[in-house]
Amino acid sequence: MKATFFTFLAILCIVTITTGDILFQENFDDAGWESRWVKAYPKKDEGLDGEWGWTAGKFYADKDNKGLQTTQDARFYTISAEFPKEFSNLDKTLVLQYTVKFEQNIDCGGGYVKLFPAALDQEKLNSESDYNIMFGPDICGSSTRKVHVIFSHDGKNHLIKKNIPAETDEFTHLYRLVVSPDNTYKVYVDGNLKESGSLEQDWDILPPKQIQDPDAKKPSDWVDEKEIADPEDTKPEGWDDIPKEIADPDATKPSDWDDDLDGEWEAPVIPNPEYKGEWKPKMIPNPDFKGEWIHPLIDNPNFKPNPTLYAYPSFKYIGIDVWQVKSGTIFDSIIISDNESDADVWFKEWETLKVGEKAAYDTQKEEEAKKLEAERKATESQSKAEDDEGETEDVEEDGKEEEEEDTRDEL
Repeated sequence: MKATFFTFLAILCIVTITTGDILFQENFDDAGWESRWVKAYPKKDEGLDGEWGWTAGKFYADKDNKGLQTTQDARFYTISAEFPKEFSNLDKTLVLQYTVKFEQNIDCGGGYVKLFPAALDQEKLNSESDYNIMFGPDICGSSTRKVHVIFSHDGKNHLIKKNIPAETDEFTHLYRLVVSPDNTYKVYVDGNLKESGSLEQDWDILPPKQIQDPDAKKPSDWVDEKEIADPEDTKPEGWDDIPKEIADPDATKPSDWDDDLDGEWEAPVIPNPEYKGEWKPKMIPNPDFKGEWIHPLIDNPNFKPNPTLYAYPSFKYIGIDVWQVKSGTIFDSIIISDNESDADVWFKEWETLKVGEKAAYDTQKEEEAKKLEAERKATESQSKAEDDEGETEDVEEDGKEEEEEDTRDEL
C-alpha cells in the first residue's frame, strides 16, 4: 500500500516496540516493479501464458494505488520475486499478508500466492514447482469458493481439512496467514479471524496418533441389529389373494371394436387400490442388541510428534502461479514478516482505502446507470422521430393521391 505520513508514523511506533523483521514487502508503487519480479512462460508452446498489467483497476480510492493485474482471459499467469535474503521461520512466527481484488466478477480462477525455497529457478516456475506454502482464495463456479492453506512436506502437498470461505465480490480483500512456533495457525480475511487451530490436527501431515487395533475382532456373538421382525406377528388371512392390478371397471369396449379382426377385447388393467404390497412382519426392538461395535484404538507406533512441523529451512521467493478463465484480478500490498504488528500497519491503511474504493464503485455504477438511461431515452426519441417522420410521409402520400384523384375527376 502507498505510504502516507500517518502510515510512516505508525511504522516508527511499531519499530520502537517490537523486534520484528519485515522479510519482504511489495506494494507495486512504482514502474520499477518489473525489475523486481521475474516473469515465467511455462505455457509458451501452447500460447497460453497471460500478460500482466500494472493498474489501480476500474474503480479505486487512489489512482496511484496500483497492483499486478491479469489482463487476458483463459490464460496461465506465472511470476515471482526474490526476497532480500533467504530465511528460515524456525523458532519464529511467519506472517504472510496480501490483498486481492476480483473486480472482473470472477467465475473461475485462482487468487493465491506461493512461498518457495531457494531451489526455485524463477524463469522455469510452473505449476509443478516445489513450494513450501500456498495460501489464498480459489474460485470456480459455485462448487469451489475457498481459501487454500497448503503445506508441503516430504514432497507432498497437504490441504487443510477445514473449509474456509473466500470472498467473491468485486472489491479488494485482505488475506493473512499466521504460522506460529507452537505448531498453530490463524487465517484472517479482512481482519476477521476465519479459522485457527493446530497443524497436527487440521492437516494430515503426520500419521494419526492412534489407529485401529489390528488384533481386535468383533466377537462372533455380537448382536448389532437394533430391530428384529416380531416373531408373534402373523400375516392376515387372504393377504396374498389380493392382486396387484385389476381390470379397469370404468373401461368400455370401443364401439368400432371387431372381435373377428381385433380379437377378444380385454379391459386395460390399473393398479389395485386394495393391494398392500408384500407382507412383512412389523419390527420390534431387539432384546439382544448390544450397540454398535466400536473398533478399539491403540497408539500408532509410526506416529512421532514433530515440534518443528511449522518450520521450513529455506524461504527465498514468493510467486503467483494461477489459471484464470476471466481475467482482471489485481494482486497488491504483499508483506511477509515475523510479527503481526508489521502487517497491522498495512491492514489499517487497507481499512481506509476500502471506504474510498466502495464510494468510487458506487459513483461508477451511478454514472453507468445514468448513461444507460440517457441511451435508452435517446433510442426512444430516435424511434419516436422515425415514427413521426413515417406518419408525415403517409399524410403527404395520401395528399398526393387525393390531388391525383381530383385531377382525374376534373378531366
